Amino acid sequence: MPPLRRIAIALALTLGLLLPAGAALAHEERPVTFPDGSGSVPVLRTEEPDLLVCKTDRADFERRVAAFPPDLKQRNLTLFKKCQDKGVRHLQEAVDQVDRPGMTIAILPGLYREEPSQAPPTGACAGLPARWSTWGYQILSFEQQRQCPHNQNLVAVLGKKDLQIEGTGAGPLDVIVDAEYRKLNAIRADRADGVYFRNLTAQRTTFNSLYILETDGFVIDRVLTRWNDEYGFLTFASDHGLYTDCEAYGNGDGGLYPGSASNINDGRGHEVPRYAIEIRRCKSHDNALGYSGTAGDSVWVHDNEFYDNMVGATMDSLWPGHPGLPQNHALFENNKIYDNNRDYYRHTRDGTCAKPPAERGYERGVVCSQVGVPPGTGVIVAGGNYNVFRDNQVWGHERAAFQLFGVPAFVRGENRLDRQFDTSGFNRFEGNELGVGPTGEHLPNGLDVWWDGQGTGNCWQAGTTASTPAVLPVCAARAPGLTGGASRLLAEPVKVIKLYLCADFSAQDARLPAGCDWFGASGLGKVEAQLALGGSAVLGLLAVLFWSRSRRPPGAGADVRPGRRLVVAATVAGLAGLVLDVVAAAVDGTLPAAVALLLMAGWWLSLGVALRPERPVFGWFTIVLGVLAAADAYDRMAQLIPVVPLGPGWVRGLLTGVWVLWAVVVLAPRRRTGEETPSEAEVPA
Repeated sequence: MPPLRRIAIALALTLGLLLPAGAALAHEERPVTFPDGSGSVPVLRTEEPDLLVCKTDRADFERRVAAFPPDLKQRNLTLFKKCQDKGVRHLQEAVDQVDRPGMTIAILPGLYREEPSQAPPTGACAGLPARWSTWGYQILSFEQQRQCPHNQNLVAVLGKKDLQIEGTGAGPLDVIVDAEYRKLNAIRADRADGVYFRNLTAQRTTFNSLYILETDGFVIDRVLTRWNDEYGFLTFASDHGLYTDCEAYGNGDGGLYPGSASNINDGRGHEVPRYAIEIRRCKSHDNALGYSGTAGDSVWVHDNEFYDNMVGATMDSLWPGHPGLPQNHALFENNKIYDNNRDYYRHTRDGTCAKPPAERGYERGVVCSQVGVPPGTGVIVAGGNYNVFRDNQVWGHERAAFQLFGVPAFVRGENRLDRQFDTSGFNRFEGNELGVGPTGEHLPNGLDVWWDGQGTGNCWQAGTTASTPAVLPVCAARAPGLTGGASRLLAEPVKVIKLYLCADFSAQDARLPAGCDWFGASGLGKVEAQLALGGSAVLGLLAVLFWSRSRRPPGAGADVRPGRRLVVAATVAGLAGLVLDVVAAAVDGTLPAAVALLLMAGWWLSLGVALRPERPVFGWFTIVLGVLAAADAYDRMAQLIPVVPLGPGWVRGLLTGVWVLWAVVVLAPRRRTGEETPSEAEVPA
């Protein structure tokens, strides 16, 4: 293994020891197996239903259908009459009557609280031998779910094949399945190949409204989910899935979460034969995340709207125990991603989220974020590979349109040394319209791109100007086989430290990391500003001391030695650079940070030249630091240096620590000996 790679791995693993325990918390599920891929996306059946579900209050029903179009109203009145004779009163009751594949359940307009399913577990169900998750619920096997279907689920669809469940109203809100925060899931479909949900609302759970697990073939069609602790829609370890014309809001994690989608394209490049999940024409808003994609593999997301969330969409490789990591092969195209600037952390700060879910006020707009993310961001890719973002409209974000950063493999529980840098590779961002509203108005993003600098083959569209680093690798062409970009093992050091600090968020402990601007830190309160301030204070003190020594004459009547006038002049520039470095860190300024580096480079170079005659080794070392500072500025502002696996910031930072200690020794007064003259003892270098 090359030495630089060994060093980088050692640094990555060292940082891993600092990773907060809170990062291990996420959706936890039983061990699952991906479907074999032999299924298909089910097709809507339009024939008369096999089973009917309705309530008995005719007056209430007639009020609900009064404003329907005439034909739809008459159909519902006819079905209501039939349902009174041959139907059932609860959705679960109808599901339990399904005895063959291909049946259809029609749910008539009404509120379905599923009272028989609400009771807490008793008898054997109250003491199932299963592991408890960190979120306080048991990880039940499929067999245990069958044994006790309502320990966690208001409605449980377990092992049923080709079942269609549809509301008969004019829209999703005409049929509401309401868990009233009594269950983890409002509706769970588990190993239910071919299931089709249409035209209904599921709401108010302590985890998910609609949960589909280990299923080959599903459709979510005109379904609304809202007001959940975690997810609106969660589909996990599934294939041949379709979300269409759906809506999600008021969720503490992702409105849409195609988690651990079947990993059918692992090992491929950008050319793929198909996607496991398609999401189209959906709206996800007023959630912590519009779209959550932990191990969101092979997902095609197009023609959707993600708005008024904290973050529009994320895909990541952060959480252990999710099959299909690292995340790969999501295709986002023709989506509108805008105004994702909500900051729901205020509800954590003021104690609202410490109340029981039913008392938090979700219905009044409260969202209790379960994730630590940077509000004001359009799309985050945290350790994903071979994702493509093209022809999207992204506008109005206070922080950034796109963020991309790497995630070392140990974070997801993979400790093999050769896998530590297998994320943040070959992501393409091309043809997106940034900072332009729907009618052409100028609605800029704070940045177009925030990138930590790690990864291989990542590239962006030409003309991306507001970014950090300032100049990005440009995609060579809009062709699947072409990528561009440098190859870096580690991200920029300050960005790495920031990401690890911000990862200390914990919803359970109401912990909002101080110093992270995601949670309100600003100016000198930000960790990057504090690091810059501490470093600048030390270097500034040393600069003043070298300046002071350079002004001291070497002997009575002697002039200042050649080169020391240069140190005096360069010190002013160096001190200005140190101040500018702090300002740049406080305001997230890429250009001022690069200028600060150039000013410091000039100081180091001048100081090194002046010191060389008396301290040749230290002088040359100082010159090397100046060269590295200039290279770091070039790397940030002009072009990522393509031939170095570690950015110059890492090398400069490590060597600066050595230089500071050496400088202290150089500046320390030397002990006089009998053979020294007073003037010699005063010479600092």
